[in-house]
Amino acid sequence: MVTHPFHPLRGERLRVLFVRRQGASWLYVCEGGPRGTIGIAEVASDRGPEPGERPLSFEALAAVAVLVSELSAGRGVAR
Repeated sequence: MVTHPFHPLRGERLRVLFVRRQGASWLYVCEGGPRGTIGIAEVASDRGPEPGERPLSFEALAAVAVLVSELSAGRGVAR
């Protein structure tokens, strides 16, 4: 079942034709009806991990902001 909240097929059950490795996760190639075959990432399906309560905490976002700032300034980058 497609579970990603913004996917156009959210809530639909699709028949899995085959599974392919995609990085550290899986890609499910499914029958898409009139759309032909369609690839659904594991995280966008009911086979993926349970979503967190919140996507990112304030602390995690602040750490990302600091990292981006340092990378933009050229600090902390091995060259």
